[in-house]
Amino acid sequence: MIRPVSTLLERLAAFDPFGSTPEARLAGSVRRYFVLDAFTDTPLAGNQVAVLTDARELREEEMQLVARELNLSETVFVLPPEAAGDARIRIFTPGTELPFAGHPVLGCAVLLGSALAQDSITLETGIGPVPVVLHPMGDGVLFGWMRQPVPAWRAYEREAELLAALGLERSELSVEAYDNGPRHVYVALGDEPRLAALEPDMQALGRLGRVGVSCFAGSGTSWRNRMFAPGLGVPEDPATGSAAGPLAVHLVRHGRIGPGTEIEISQGTEIGRPSLLHAIADVSDGAIERVEVGGAAVIVGRGELLVRR
Repeated sequence: MIRPVSTLLERLAAFDPFGSTPEARLAGSVRRYFVLDAFTDTPLAGNQVAVLTDARELREEEMQLVARELNLSETVFVLPPEAAGDARIRIFTPGTELPFAGHPVLGCAVLLGSALAQDSITLETGIGPVPVVLHPMGDGVLFGWMRQPVPAWRAYEREAELLAALGLERSELSVEAYDNGPRHVYVALGDEPRLAALEPDMQALGRLGRVGVSCFAGSGTSWRNRMFAPGLGVPEDPATGSAAGPLAVHLVRHGRIGPGTEIEISQGTEIGRPSLLHAIADVSDGAIERVEVGGAAVIVGRGELLVRR
């Protein structure tokens, strides 16, 4: 017998498997989460991030399993603050924990700012407090500017392996690694078509370990980036906020842009998740003193996850 479609859909809409387990709710094992698209003002674009709004009872290994279950590039777990921030957060990829990452911080700040009706949010991360100033864009979309730590940098010691894994003979600028919590390596290509045509050997890149590889091209205030991090469980990232700030620093250091110049970085087009990031690196007394990264984010979904203890 074929069930009428309307009856089927109505029964599915009323189906609540969690509603039949009140003991799970009392035990605190049902976890509410939101999904946001970061570095975009358009739903179903940008970089997805899940935010679990109450992780007080979750152990570290459970957080990792939840991040693997949701299988987004990052999942954020919100905890009570330990210092002067609005909240403490932990960030996990499907494979590991990160001390800091840009689009999870942006997405979480937008969610908390929306919930608390605040125009600024400070998140306590593994690298310290990260303040985010929020500006409304309409239709529930907020734009946030985050103050990032000034990264340390040095020449990358495995340049030959990296270029071979990318199928490249050389980089237009020095191949250097930047550390602002996660570690990012930068490879400059001569033009955007070459960047779009890259087909990296993911297994070879994975052997480089816990590093993000940012390949970029552009000029002036307009740049494109592709970021590969199979060693972190993320083959290609749609938008990488933690890599945007060091990219601006890299461009300032090598004279491609002036200090304090706001650049736009497009990313994610090749994998169907177009994203737009803004970044500024400013200089004082010959040293990088300020790194800021900005972008929009929009809430696109919510759900509940049953974590059986």
